[in-house]
This record gives sequence, C-alpha cells and structure tokens, in this order.
Amino acid sequence: MLRRTLTAIALTLPLALAAAPVLAQSAPDPSMPPPADAEDPYLWLEEVEGERAMAWVEDQNTRSLGVLTGDPRYQDLHDQALAILEARDRIPSPGFRRLGGVERIDNFWQDADHVRGIWRTTTVDSYATDAPEWETVLDVDALSEAEGANWVYRGSNCLPPDGRMCLISLSNGGKDAVTVREFDRETRQFVEGGITLPESKGGVSWIDADTLLVSRDFGEGSLTDSGYPRTVRLMTRGQAIADAPVVFEGETTDVSVSGFTLRDADGVVQAVLLNRGINFYESETWQLNADGTTRQLPLPLKGGITALVNGQLIVTTDQDWTAPSGQEFQTGDVLAYDLAAWLADPTVQAHLIIRPGPREAIEGITATRNRLVVALFENVRGAVYVYDPSDWSRTRLDLPENVTVGVGSSSSLDDRLFVSVAGYLNPQSLWLVDAATGEGEVIKSLPAKFSADGLEVRQFEAVSTDGTRIPYFVVGRSDMPMDGSNPTLLYGYGGFQVSMLPGYSATVGKLWLERGGVYVVANTRGGGEFGPNWHQSAQGVNRQRAHEDFQAVALDLIERGITSQPHLGIMGGSQGGLFMGAMLTQRPDLINAAVIQVPLFDMLRFHKLLAGASWIAEYGNPDIAEERAWIAAYSPYQNLRAGQPYPEVFIHTSTKDDRVHPGHARKAAARLEELGYPVLFYENTDGGHAAGANLRETARRLALEYTYLTRRLMD
Repeated sequence: MLRRTLTAIALTLPLALAAAPVLAQSAPDPSMPPPADAEDPYLWLEEVEGERAMAWVEDQNTRSLGVLTGDPRYQDLHDQALAILEARDRIPSPGFRRLGGVERIDNFWQDADHVRGIWRTTTVDSYATDAPEWETVLDVDALSEAEGANWVYRGSNCLPPDGRMCLISLSNGGKDAVTVREFDRETRQFVEGGITLPESKGGVSWIDADTLLVSRDFGEGSLTDSGYPRTVRLMTRGQAIADAPVVFEGETTDVSVSGFTLRDADGVVQAVLLNRGINFYESETWQLNADGTTRQLPLPLKGGITALVNGQLIVTTDQDWTAPSGQEFQTGDVLAYDLAAWLADPTVQAHLIIRPGPREAIEGITATRNRLVVALFENVRGAVYVYDPSDWSRTRLDLPENVTVGVGSSSSLDDRLFVSVAGYLNPQSLWLVDAATGEGEVIKSLPAKFSADGLEVRQFEAVSTDGTRIPYFVVGRSDMPMDGSNPTLLYGYGGFQVSMLPGYSATVGKLWLERGGVYVVANTRGGGEFGPNWHQSAQGVNRQRAHEDFQAVALDLIERGITSQPHLGIMGGSQGGLFMGAMLTQRPDLINAAVIQVPLFDMLRFHKLLAGASWIAEYGNPDIAEERAWIAAYSPYQNLRAGQPYPEVFIHTSTKDDRVHPGHARKAAARLEELGYPVLFYENTDGGHAAGANLRETARRLALEYTYLTRRLMD
C-alpha cells in the first residue's frame, strides 16, 4: 500500500460460586480537578534512564518477577510459549521481490537458532514446496555479535526495478528510531563507503541509485512537536546529510513529513511525492517537480493514495469529500483517477469503485500488475474481491468463509499474490492466487498448535450506553457451563481505526483456551470494524463511548452467565492499555484481573511524552481547557482513587519503548501502590513498543502474563 499510515503505533469454577453483583457505573467525578504537573509526585519516573527511576524499576522487577516466576506454573507456561515461538513449522511470511529481473521470495525468520533473525531468500517455485531451499541474505544474530550490539531488524528498502541495492533499517534494542545502511543483495554485504544514516525516527526513499528523499533528525529545529521529521531533503550519493538541500518543510505542530516515489509495475517513477502529516488522520500530498518546485495535489485530507494499477491512481477517502470535479464522495469510498490525466488536470472525473455498506469495512487494498485486490469485511468476516481496471468489474475469490482474510505481497511481473486465511480455531493457511483468473491453491498450512476439540466460536452483541450494538467474539468450550464460573479473558483495543479481526493465536490457544479459559474479543467503536465512521464516532470528545462499549461487553458476558467478576480478566496494550485503565477506574466491580501492556495512562501529559503529540487528533489536546476537561474525565492516572475495589493488576512496559513513554506504566504502578493497592510491575530493558526484542524476551512476557491470569482467575 502506498497510503501513508502512522502506527499508534501495528500487531488478546465451582457451580457454588455465585456471580458478583453488578453495581451501578462508578463514573469519574469531574468535580475533582486533576493535579497540575507541578503537583505530580512521580514526574521523576518519566526520566527514562534516570538513576532514581531505574533503581525503582529494578526494585519492582525483583519483587514482581519473584512472585510470578516463583509460581510453580510459570516454567511450564514459559516453555510452552518458547516452543511455539521458536518452532520451525510456522509459515514463513513471503514477500515478492525482484533481483536482477527475476522475481524471488524474501522472508525474515526467527527461531531458536536465530533469535534476532535472518533475512533469507528463495525462488517462487522453491517457496511453494514443503522444504524451500533458503539462502541467507543477512544474519542479524551474527551481525549483532560481530558488532557487540543488540540489533533488531526493521526491514529493507530495495531500489526497483533491479532490487540489488537496499537500505537496511536496524534498531538498537527495538526502538522506533533506526540506523540505515546501504546493502548489496548480490554480494550480501554492506556497501563500504555507501549510504549510511545515523539513528533517527523518520524515513528514506529511493528516487534513483544516486538520489534519495530523506526525512530524519537533522538537528535543532528539524523535528515536530511529536518528535518526527519536519523536513525532507534531497540527498545525492556522496553528499553529507547536512549539505543536502531541503525540498519540503512542515510545521512544528505537524506530526511528520516524508517523501516517497509513485512507481508503476516496472518500477518506473511516475511522480515524486511528499506527505505532510498535519495530524494523525489528516495529511496533504505534494508533488516535487523536476525543477525543485512543489505543488499540493487535490486529495481528501482524511484518506489518500493506496495503489497504482494500469495507470489508475487508487484513492480512499475517510471523510465526505467534494472532488475538484464537483463529484460528491462519502466516507469510506474508494475511487480511481487516470493518473496522467489527473496530474495534467485535477478537475477530471473520478470513478467510484467501492462504497462500503454500514456493516462493511475495507481492511486491505493491494495491486498486482493488472488488477486491484480488496479485502472487504462484512460484520467482521472477510472476503477478497478482484477489480479489473478496464471496466472496474469485480469477482469474488473462492476462499473459505467466516474467517479473516488478508491480502499480502503481490507480484509486479504478473497477477499473483498471497492471501492468508485464518480464524480463532483455524490455523493460518496461505494461498497463492492468480487475480486475473481467480484460480488459487493452498501452498502452506500451519499445523494446529493447540487442541481445539470441543471449542467453538460464537458472536454476540452487547448494547452500549447509547443503544449502539457492539459485536464481540467468544472462543471457548461449546459445553461451557453458563453459571458464571468460566475463567474469561476479555481483550480490547478500541482506537486508531484498528480492527480486531478473528485470528489464530497459538499462544492464546495453548496457554489459555486449552487450559479451560474463555477468550473474548470486543469490536468496540474507535476501531475500524465498520469503517471510518465506526472509528470517528469515538474520537475526541466521544472517546468515552469506546470505554462504555467495552464495559457493555463485560456486562453482557456476566449477564449471559459466561463469566462473573471473580473469573473475568481484561487485557490490552498501548491504546488498549488506556482501555484497561479506563475499565479499572470506572468499573473495577466487573473484573478480577487486568493485564495492562505498554499503556497510555496519564492522558493529561500524553502529548508531552515521546510521540504523544502525534495522537492529539485521536484524543484531543490537554492544553485546551475544553478538551482537557473531557480527557480528565477518563484519564486513568488522574482517576485512581482510594477505597475502590481494584484487583491486583499486572502492568508491564519497556525502557526502550520510544513510542509510548514507559513513564505512563511506571506512574500508574507507583500511584496504585501509594493508594495501598497491590500491583505487579515489570519493565523489560529492551524490546521497544512490541515489548520483546527477541523470541526469548517475548516468551518470558507471555509466561508472566498467563501466570498472573492463572493466579487471579483460575485458582
């Protein structure tokens, strides 16, 4: 996809025990003003690697690890998680990539022998066999050992159409900031004296072999308030970054700016484009002309370019929009322009390709050489449609139903692409499909990683406070007793238009479902399950709607007898961590456990910490009195109170997370302890926002989480 996206980043008893009474909602008290920054006694915990803060982290880790790793069930959970993560029978994620005019399949792989991973390659035919003949391109474990570093591979950007010269991004310990080095895929060596960019957030894009668009930290004044690049430079090979001319500049209040090239299937540049991210959802697209001048292109602020196929520019709009032609488009529409005609005359007519229905959402768009391929979901169940640009007729691919489908890497030489199919109880299968003919076959299937005997997936709807029906999935035994006795884990995210789609999780299955647990996923507003409107209805002043949706699902689970307060736990990370904090402070009477992962928690300071300013479009601006009031009403940190039925929670974060500041999690734990509540806190000193720089760290985190949940919900 060509459309620019920012990550909110991506990436879950005896019959005699009566259900706990359902109490009236304990809403935040807006009459109690939150403390000003100067009154916050835990600001020192925001010093990421401050001596006092790290001493506090060490003490917390020692105590919490002692409790959880000392549990007799921890080691078995750890070993099972590690075995799943290090297994070699996973499906190697495939990516079509040309090298010298020949199309190959690239993959990044991690296992017990390659903890940090290897970038490897094989032929298309070999990949389709049961035992592909892989060739190693780059061994990140060996590189880390040789350089005494903790490198995390963040991907490669290879110059089309030949694909030989690549820019490799390497992160120190999992941070978002990366170092970029030029790499020769043919010799499989870093280029001596080649392009090297120092550690920074930002991006780099090839124009040709000697010219790049670079958006990085160029020193004082070059970053936005969100900590992302504010300028784009045109860098020539051999030129120092400081000498590269600035070709585009945004405002400090923007989220970021970046540059990219719009290429056809043969890799020929059709336009050099610049993106100005005004906020997380609104952006401008500019064209960089050959003479160095720029012009803004007429595109919706919410939406943008998603593909180029057969000369047709594919645009989505996440808002109602009037095109320069006078045509009226609706939120969620997908349209096409003849690129050459549109660049010459922006008032040309666009063709409406898709207008999703009220319970539909587009979850993926990609292009093969001659076709547009769209993953379209209805009521959170997926299908894949192929569109022919010659007349925009469509056909549906013959794939399994009532599952999640994902459109993956596609060929630029023909119309083949990979499509993944999975469900909560259906291990992933990978199809190789010819979009032109509609023919396809399963070429990889993941073996079952847990016993699904007796398990079934059900979909229910809860009714939120304002009457909106909120769908959710329940995965558990078909004969589970409906007496409130089932240990139940409720997962939610609820933001940034991220959809919670059915998927196969080997670790959830092995560490929870197989042991008698019930797994629930809530499709609340704030997500993208029903398109942009579903998300936008819970933005800003309406954020509380998403929290009420999640609470409604918990209430529905209890009312149906699926679970009860002593057996209901919740889990979520990042924005989902904010979700967990809101549930904790608003409806602690409903839950007996909360796994709060790399969370947002202090919502009156989120915009001042790391990348937080980039999320103002999602939540609002705490520096504006009116907006501060609605944020303060739900901000978990400011709404922690004494005398509440808070369960012991498990909060974890990472020192190396340079997206969501670890201070959120630290301050939450410190405040809970101050108020006299038990709390378990763990901070991984590596791992970044994903909370796991390698497989062993990830296995440890999973084992800690499920040990905690077992102690709280199954004992």
